Amino acid sequence: MPSSLPDVVLWSIPAFVLLTVVEMVSYRLHPDEDAAGYETRDAATSITMGLGSLVFDALWKIPIVAVYAALYELTPLRVPVLWWTLPLMLLAQDFCYYWSHRGHHVVRILWACHVVHHSSRKFNFTTALRQPWTTWTVWPFYLPMIALGVHPAAVAFCSSANLVYQFWIHTERVGTLSRPVEFVLNTPSHHRVHHASQGGYLDRNFGGILIVWDRLFGSFVPETAPCVYGLTKNIDTFNPLCVATHEYAAIARDLRASHGWRERAGRLFRGPGWSPEPRPAQPPAQPPAQPEGAGPRRADPSLRLR
Repeated sequence: MPSSLPDVVLWSIPAFVLLTVVEMVSYRLHPDEDAAGYETRDAATSITMGLGSLVFDALWKIPIVAVYAALYELTPLRVPVLWWTLPLMLLAQDFCYYWSHRGHHVVRILWACHVVHHSSRKFNFTTALRQPWTTWTVWPFYLPMIALGVHPAAVAFCSSANLVYQFWIHTERVGTLSRPVEFVLNTPSHHRVHHASQGGYLDRNFGGILIVWDRLFGSFVPETAPCVYGLTKNIDTFNPLCVATHEYAAIARDLRASHGWRERAGRLFRGPGWSPEPRPAQPPAQPPAQPEGAGPRRADPSLRLR
């Protein structure tokens, strides 16, 4: 039964802590000048964002579960949770995750949620914990699974498994793996590219567990040069509230300064770097043309003061 599916995130917390400690110790024992490594305030912010996301996700789940449950009751289809259907559910969830992740990079109002995860200039296991507090933008991408008869609890389980898998790929301590693994699975090498801020690496490698979606849909780029992490315009703050809301505040400022509904729609639904074309400069006003042969206008002599 779906209710018997384990909470994989909860069960994985000890492994998260252990791996983070091991990674920190490895940097102490074997420093790497070419790696981003750890910074105390950055790691503390990432952990705080992760803890906050647990609280806010619990709140967002109330209306989301209501919508999922209503759709599940309306659809006549039912997919049982069996040993052979669960891998298919994981595959379907990973496919939906790819499009959700890609959408959250190319639509600005969605990016305002996901930008939190990219706001660190470091790339380590604590970066995996830097999660947004506004995940209400994610749930629509999984409606097709519910409509096809997958129980909401099974969708939640698959999403949690996907999230747990992605923890270990947030590291610079693992290089390139064997070619078959790199071809099929999302790996630290592929995910370093995803977190890089260089132009050739931007908006690439969206896969969760599998990297084959990126290969199929043209968004794959291999790691060929050292990655520079963070945003194209970094926010220079460790305040968790600012990290969680800074892009929403930027959108609000742009909407106030917008001219017309077309620009407002672009500010919300175009890419994060979109801006309208600059308006052409207005030419200076010209004096009215005078009739040919007319000289400068003179006062009528009869109107002169006497």
